[in-house]
Amino acid sequence: MNAVPPLLDHLVLATPDLAAAVAGFARRTGITPAPGGAHPGLGTRNHLVGLGGRSYLEIIGPDPEQPEPIGPRPFGVDRPTGPAVLTWAISPPDLDAALAAVRARGHDPGPVRLMSRRTPDGTVLRWRLTGAGPGEAPDPVPFLIDWGDSLHPASSGLPVAPLLAVSASAPDPEAVRDRLAALGTSLRLTAGPAALSFTVDTPNGPVTFG
Repeated sequence: MNAVPPLLDHLVLATPDLAAAVAGFARRTGITPAPGGAHPGLGTRNHLVGLGGRSYLEIIGPDPEQPEPIGPRPFGVDRPTGPAVLTWAISPPDLDAALAAVRARGHDPGPVRLMSRRTPDGTVLRWRLTGAGPGEAPDPVPFLIDWGDSLHPASSGLPVAPLLAVSASAPDPEAVRDRLAALGTSLRLTAGPAALSFTVDTPNGPVTFG
C-alpha cells in the first residue's frame, strides 16, 4: 500500500491557537508555514505548507480578526486542546462523476458546498467540497474537493516539506477500507482509537504530526 494516499489534496491540522501551532511547526521542522488567508464568515484562517506535487498541509485555527461565527467553526478547531490532525481531502478528476460512483456503491460523502478564501494578496479562491470536518474524533475517511478554475494552493510557491507517509487507526479498519475503496483511495490503517498522523521530511529530519 502506498505510504501517501492516492488522490491526496491536503491534510488538515486543526488548532485552537493558530499562531502557536505555526510557531510550533516552524520550530520542529525548520520550515515556516506561509499565510494562506481568511475564510469570511466562518471565523477561521490558515497557514499552508506544500507536501510535494499537488498536495499541501493546511494549518487552520480561529481568526481573531473576525467576529464570532454564528455556528461552529470548521473542522472543530475550538475543540482540540492543541494541534491535531483531524481530517484530509482527496481531489478526484471529476467531482460530480466521483460522487455518483461513490453513492452507487452505498457511501454518501455528504452534500456539496461552495467555499471561498481571500489570500493575503487579495485573490479570492473558490472551491467545492463535500461535507467536511470530523465529529468528535479524527476521521480517516476523507472529504472530496474540487478547485475548479482557482489556482491550487500547492501551486502558489509554498515552502515545501515533502510528505513521507500518512497513516491512521480506527476501531473497525475493514469498514474504513471499504469506504476508502469506494472513494478510489487508500490509507495505511491499524486497529485502535480513531487517529490520523503524517510524517514529513524536513531540514531537521523526518517529523511526525498526529
